[in-house]
Amino acid sequence: MAAVHLRIGDLVWGKLGRYPPWPGKIVSPPKDLKKPRGKKCFFVKFFGTEDHAWIKVEQLKPYHPHKEEMIKINKGKRFQQAVDAVEEYLKKAKGKEQAHASDDKNKTGKGQKTTAKPMKIIEEDDEDAFKGGSSDKDQTDSDPEPSSVQRVVAGTVAGFKWESSPASSMEPISKRLKIIEEDAGSTSIQAADSTAVNGSITPTDKRIGFLGLGLMGSGIVSNLLKMGHVVTVWNRTAEKCDLFIQEGARLGRTPAEVVSMCDITFSCVSDPKAARDLVLGPSGVLQGIRPGKCYVEMSTVDPETITELSQVITSRGGRFLEAPVSGSQQLSNDGMLVIVAAGDRSVYEDCSSCFQAMGKTSFFLGEAGNAARMMLILNMVQGSFMATIAEGLTLAQATGQSQQTFLDILCQGQMASTFVDQKCQNILQGNFKPDYYLKHIQKDLRLAISMGDSANHPTPMAAAANEVYKRAKALDQSDNDMSAVYRAYIH
Repeated sequence: MAAVHLRIGDLVWGKLGRYPPWPGKIVSPPKDLKKPRGKKCFFVKFFGTEDHAWIKVEQLKPYHPHKEEMIKINKGKRFQQAVDAVEEYLKKAKGKEQAHASDDKNKTGKGQKTTAKPMKIIEEDDEDAFKGGSSDKDQTDSDPEPSSVQRVVAGTVAGFKWESSPASSMEPISKRLKIIEEDAGSTSIQAADSTAVNGSITPTDKRIGFLGLGLMGSGIVSNLLKMGHVVTVWNRTAEKCDLFIQEGARLGRTPAEVVSMCDITFSCVSDPKAARDLVLGPSGVLQGIRPGKCYVEMSTVDPETITELSQVITSRGGRFLEAPVSGSQQLSNDGMLVIVAAGDRSVYEDCSSCFQAMGKTSFFLGEAGNAARMMLILNMVQGSFMATIAEGLTLAQATGQSQQTFLDILCQGQMASTFVDQKCQNILQGNFKPDYYLKHIQKDLRLAISMGDSANHPTPMAAAANEVYKRAKALDQSDNDMSAVYRAYIH
């Protein structure tokens, strides 16, 4: 096959990590953005989005020769909108060429200055990609010159090979799963190829139900739909279902109806009481359970609640799995949650495509209750850490030190992390929009302390942090982000 020579201005199909091939245009990168080291790559603007990315040359195909092939392979409203945007661009470009030719004699040589727009640069783990567009040095009013870079690209996207045979190049790769056995007896389902995570997965043919469309549940359902799963949704506040119905979800009138309509039903609610009420209450899950029906509890609750729910589900012939998630609203939206599961191993395996859609990895920890224990420990550590960071920020202020300098130093040391940077920046900006509710992390601390009491194990650090969160709740911070624990120290 002859080599294809690409250059700035060419229309292409670009394969970005986990995403399907997407139409784009090779453009000039901003002057302040360095080209990644390694293989040859081009800076690509994706149509129908606000996104740009460095793409390796082997992950690019010319637009026109492969248009029909890609349209046959890829489906979805957003994809079609992107293709329509390409066609509209081509029409405008043709019209401008004709206008330019007829007006060439009167050309003054002075171009009209355009207003620069911020550019979003995406990486292969960005799940919010493909929503809107901009950039190129010779762009027109509808395609302005890039100026500021909102995000820094860590490197080129790797792992995808464009073969000469279209039939073989686009086959789903997510079925190649590997099971990782760990010393502790846990198991992790991951994609054998890193680009398969959340990417070209083959959705299960089982009907999926989802109960609870809160901060976490909304992102999970969105990603299940994006990856082609058939999903029926229910939420206590029915209006929250509307957006997902527009995206292709079906509506269930009650939890019992959702369970009766679906093969696997997930739930993600706020606390143990809500989880019990959902199963045991009027028109609840239990009324829809029949032999073979699967129920997956994703709420972060105590082991005793999990044991109770597992017993009542299996007593009706149902199959039970607990699968709480570690993450935040943003990670849920990005499809980058970590799923910690326990219970019926066969249900865990049946959920593999769902877990790939919603998370970057998942672990199986054995008998029901183990995942609840692990998740409470994880959230206990996270909540205590957040309280300590808030304490450090306020102590810096109290002793005349710059809080920003404290953060800058912290982020250059061993504790540097996205979590620390984002939470501290939000605190300094006074932005406490919930990514993980403060009331929920306090609930997790309370349950972890109780679990420690049951095991006769001391949890003094968690107990101290819990008191600070309780103080924050008394200051009406319950529905703010967990980082609002900061306010407990300044009031």
